[in-house]
Amino acid sequence: MSAQATERRPPAGPGPGRMMGAPVEKPHDFGGTLRKLLHLLSPERAMLIVVLVLGTASVALTVTGPKILGHATDVIFSGIIGAQLPAGVTKEQAVAGLRAGGDATFADMVASMDVVPGQGIDFTELAYVLAWVLAVYLVAAALGIAQFRLTTVVVQRAASRLRERIEAKLARLPLSYFDGQPRGELLSRATNDTDNIAQTLQQTLSQLITSVLTVVAVLVMMFWISPVLALIALVTVPVSIVVTAAIGKRSQPQFIKQWASTGKLNGHIEEMYGGHTLVKVFGRQQESAETFTEHNDALFDSSFRAMFISGTIQPAMMFISNLNYVLVAVVGGLKVASGSISLGDVQAFIQYSRQFSQPLTQVAGMASLVQSGVASAERVFELLEATEQSPEPAEPARPERVRGRVAFENVSFRYTEDRPLIENLSLTVEPGQTVAIVGPTGAGKTTLVNLIMRFYEVTGGRITLDGVDIAEMSREELRANIGMVLQDTWLFGGTIAENIGYGAEGATRERIEAAAAAAHVDRVAHTLPDGYDTVIDEEGATVSAGEKQLITIARAFLSEPAILILDEATSSVDTRTEVLIQRAMSSLREGRTSFVIAHRLSTIRDASLILVMENGRIVEQGTHESLLAAGGAYARLYSAQFTEAATEVE
Repeated sequence: MSAQATERRPPAGPGPGRMMGAPVEKPHDFGGTLRKLLHLLSPERAMLIVVLVLGTASVALTVTGPKILGHATDVIFSGIIGAQLPAGVTKEQAVAGLRAGGDATFADMVASMDVVPGQGIDFTELAYVLAWVLAVYLVAAALGIAQFRLTTVVVQRAASRLRERIEAKLARLPLSYFDGQPRGELLSRATNDTDNIAQTLQQTLSQLITSVLTVVAVLVMMFWISPVLALIALVTVPVSIVVTAAIGKRSQPQFIKQWASTGKLNGHIEEMYGGHTLVKVFGRQQESAETFTEHNDALFDSSFRAMFISGTIQPAMMFISNLNYVLVAVVGGLKVASGSISLGDVQAFIQYSRQFSQPLTQVAGMASLVQSGVASAERVFELLEATEQSPEPAEPARPERVRGRVAFENVSFRYTEDRPLIENLSLTVEPGQTVAIVGPTGAGKTTLVNLIMRFYEVTGGRITLDGVDIAEMSREELRANIGMVLQDTWLFGGTIAENIGYGAEGATRERIEAAAAAAHVDRVAHTLPDGYDTVIDEEGATVSAGEKQLITIARAFLSEPAILILDEATSSVDTRTEVLIQRAMSSLREGRTSFVIAHRLSTIRDASLILVMENGRIVEQGTHESLLAAGGAYARLYSAQFTEAATEVE
């Protein structure tokens, strides 16, 4: 099939662009979208288990660090206290002496300590403890790095699969979906939103696992050291949850608006960049700038609100954390003074209280990232869940031999239920016939050939190819036998030879140059410094509009289709080139069924059959001479195009 089949223009009349209109606002399902987002990671279950094991080990080692450091503090504090006590006595004797001297509080503290009267700091034991701490933290760091690396692999694989799903989905969507969506909006969903999802998963997944494990492990250690202090620390948890939920509820709608505004802004920029020449020609720079400013201001407003509201989570959590720190420090100090807990344990507990509140703060801080990612995921899943074109038949039918006989049998079609476009159209085109389709704008000419290509499905009747209903054929099989050249050309970044070769996979250079010569592209190539190897960009900026059309025609020549569809295929070439192309196409059409949509009636005089369409109906059919003699709609079109135009010039 010719690559031109991928080209299209909005169908005439009440097409799908008017049908789809502005998107309908729907309730946003945060929980459902989040579950779908996490489901993307399900193929990586084994690696996620490894990530969880590494995270658990890393957190366990990290959490034991403060406890070991607390022992080091006890060694230092015991040495300082021991040096102040008289040597040569036991700890019990020293405690009894302190009580006898009226210093009962100090005596209680000494009694709870592992102290040797008259002995200072044991630096050997201190070095041993510090070495253990260093080893624990080094191993924890190594495990953390391994966990982050595996998390990166998991996330990037998930993002790659998501992009593959989007690519496959776009191939299964009907033409009506693309006609109803701005191209920039689709690009934004496929690129910006997908990247944002990957970034969200990357930044939150590993940190979320570590934070949850840290909270659990730290909580265990805190209850082990002092249940009373642990309960004091837990008082702030419900407050943190309420604050985070309240702020998150206000910020989530702003993130949804932010990414919707991003899509609109991208769509506007893409449209204005693609048509910047026309914008300047018609002096619409100011209007374009005003529209840009409107979209940009909306994006600024929603982004500012989303970031500001979600950004208040972390300061609020820090304030709650500081209150928790003060409570723990005060109560812990009193318990040290009473001898019910050691100074090292209080120090360790304060570190644990920080470690306990820090992951809660991190999780709260991740709320803005998660909300932004879920908002993007919702837009991507809307694309992935869009209604697809009808499925292919389980056992596709195919003609024994494709000769090009096309029959319309009582075909009806409408873009919307209440506005019929084509009603009960019957037509038979024999192999080798050239059928020209003419009529005013909106008559249904392009829609007719789109139905042949199955870009749209008929709503009544059927279309057959050599006796086989095309609805029972696979689209690939059907389109492989059809070449299509449209008025709106499509080129991709590459050489002229590569663009022509797109029409037939694996075509040799000789076939490509032969097709180029038939379409008179050779004279274009010879004027360029690198000939057929001249590189053109996707906009075809290095060649003229007429030359682009010649390249697409050459592409159709190369595909050698059984059926040829030409939709104003020579509209951008000069008169001399048009004559040459018409001669070449006469040779190309020989033995092939051809459908030619034309507005310049001079180009279709030699057509086997001319169909005149009005409002989706064939009102006249015949040859050029017979239709002129009939004096009907075709004659009026012909007269309007030549006679009246000449009168106006005079």
